[in-house]
Amino acid sequence: MNRRTLLAAAAGGTTAAVLSGAPAAAAAQKRRFQGKVVAITGATSGIGKAAAIAFAAHGAKVGFCGRRAQLGNEVAAEIRKAGGEAVYIQADVRHEEQVKSFVDQVVAKYGRLDIAFNNAGIRGPGLQPHEVKLADWDDVMNTNVRGVFLAIKHQVPHMLRTKGGVIVCTSSASAERARPDGAAYSASKAGINGLIKAVALAYGTEGIRVNAIMPGTTDTPFVARPPGIPDADWEAFKKLWGPLNVSGMERMATADEIAAAVLGLASDDFRFMSGVGVQVDGGDSAGRKMVMPKLPVTRTG
Repeated sequence: MNRRTLLAAAAGGTTAAVLSGAPAAAAAQKRRFQGKVVAITGATSGIGKAAAIAFAAHGAKVGFCGRRAQLGNEVAAEIRKAGGEAVYIQADVRHEEQVKSFVDQVVAKYGRLDIAFNNAGIRGPGLQPHEVKLADWDDVMNTNVRGVFLAIKHQVPHMLRTKGGVIVCTSSASAERARPDGAAYSASKAGINGLIKAVALAYGTEGIRVNAIMPGTTDTPFVARPPGIPDADWEAFKKLWGPLNVSGMERMATADEIAAAVLGLASDDFRFMSGVGVQVDGGDSAGRKMVMPKLPVTRTG
């Protein structure tokens, strides 16, 4: 590698620019999911949408679901306009017949299922534990845990037929660092972490591996924005929020950053990893920065 190429690498040049003698390798990396079939739940916005777009950009055929038909059709159209392949199927992961129909339709259209990203989830009411209504608790559990279980239940038989596959599920950093107003959410995400361990043990010898992604706070519609807040004020709030709440990188993640981590876990780069929850939280799980107060100096003598 000559000096000019080394400088390009140091400057963050692309693989094609840095490894000028290996355009085929660069193209392969760009289309690393070429021919793969991916099913995604909860992809009408946020992390799911970013993952659907990213998988399609890397050559995958993407089938995804969500409850909001208009948004789903817009995402599918955006992918196709960019030259990708995608189909939106309306489904609510709380209902088994809809989950099964979604998975079966993806397989019927594209012929197989190689990768599943089980991402659909809701946050919950944001109340102290004793204030949470049972109906709200059940809704969080039925969406976040039961919905992931149902997706896996109906994805695995298709993967068994093709002797392999990859499943990634969206857990949360909140599974290990709870908030007093997020009992249902934290409990549901901890449930996903337990579920993937059992699934990894059950199907590891069948060529199926399963992991969970555990994002920190991500700048998506999932983050509750108070009504009536102007865009400029909201952006200013987020800049202040980061240093106070994320000890590592001192900011929220972007949906694209979390999607990139999902694609990494789904790739062959991690083919010996299974049954693991992976923290992608900007270093927040590393601990808390401590600011020591200045003590008065007492001089003696």
